[in-house]
This record gives sequence, structure tokens and C-alpha cells, in this order.
Amino acid sequence: MEEKRKHPRTEIEEAAYVSSGGSVMSCVVRNISPEGAAIDVDNPAFVPPRFRLVIAKDSSVYECKTIWIQQNRIGVAFAAMPQDRRHQDK
Repeated sequence: MEEKRKHPRTEIEEAAYVSSGGSVMSCVVRNISPEGAAIDVDNPAFVPPRFRLVIAKDSSVYECKTIWIQQNRIGVAFAAMPQDRRHQDK
């Protein structure tokens, strides 16, 4: 299969959270690139089309748009560069 991504994905296994409208759901980031990621969730039906992905390790925040869903894995595109919550007031 031909690779269509502009940037290769880096395989990782990082705990993270899907955050939207005051609700939070845990997930695992399986791979990531500057433009998107693949995450695993318990139930993709509860993940909205747009949400914030918060990486637990460093609190970086990505604005995400759901691109595809396959079983419990969701492919997302980043709408903006990540924000570090610790430095938002600068």
C-alpha cells in the first residue's frame, strides 16, 4: 500500500486523554507525526468529530479532527500545533 502521509509516524505507546465539552476519556497514542496520530479508545462511539488530545506525560494539547475509525483505533489530524498547558500564559 502506498504511503500518502507527508510525515512518517513514530510508533509510541503514551497514555493520553480525549477531552471535549467537559468530558474526558482515557486513551493510548499508538503513533504520532507533526500532522496527526492514531489513538486507541475503549469505545469510539463516545469520541466526537473534534476534540482535544492531552498527552499525560508532558500535558501537551492537540486540537484534533477524527479522520477514520477502525474498531477501537481512531486516526486523527491535528488542527493546530500542540500547546504546552504549563506555558499557555506566556
